[in-house]
Amino acid sequence: RSTLQALQQDLPQLAEGDARKRWRTVVEALAALQRTDYLPGPAAAQAQQDMDVLRLAVEARYSRGAKGEPRSGPALAITRLNAAKYQGRRWATRARPGVDRLACSWLIRRFIDADAQFVWLPDPAQGAPQTPRGAVGFDYDGAKFTHAGVLVSFEVLAASFGLDADPALARLGLAVRYLDAGGIPVPEAAGLAAVLSGLRAVHADDDALVAASAMIFDALHAAPELGA
Repeated sequence: RSTLQALQQDLPQLAEGDARKRWRTVVEALAALQRTDYLPGPAAAQAQQDMDVLRLAVEARYSRGAKGEPRSGPALAITRLNAAKYQGRRWATRARPGVDRLACSWLIRRFIDADAQFVWLPDPAQGAPQTPRGAVGFDYDGAKFTHAGVLVSFEVLAASFGLDADPALARLGLAVRYLDAGGIPVPEAAGLAAVLSGLRAVHADDDALVAASAMIFDALHAAPELGA
């Protein structure tokens, strides 16, 4: 915990590369501790809470270094929505999707709106993309579904439509969160990152990329380890 507190104190003076390198060291140290802590108590819960607060501080300070990445909004109560009202919709997000947007696209077509059509928005020179009239936006500032507190857009979407009770989706959400915004690493995260990186290199068309990545997410969701 002292390492975490030291990073909190030093953050205002650190360059982004140094801050993120130290952040990864803290994450890995906590993950190693959790692997041997078979009876976690209040101290473990407090450490995780401190980690979440620090992650938000790091992202708030440096998130605009990655063009177009959404800032995390406040951790408000998520309103439960009826998927029946979101059928056959146009869903808008930023072009060239990374892990969170790909996971969201899969979640939308797989569990929310099977006939969803995706609209790929270019990152504007300044500010956030504008949601097209009649479309549902996700994973950018001002979108209906985007980061909230420690949750990434995938987790917000899942909670909004009552899908967060599925243990496999919850575990997949942890992998997406770790790769997209930081958090506690899970074993499947590294493989998911490698496969999605390869698919992005192979598919220049975003719709083709979504279709190819959907098979990966289907397989991960069906894996017995994620549902345990």
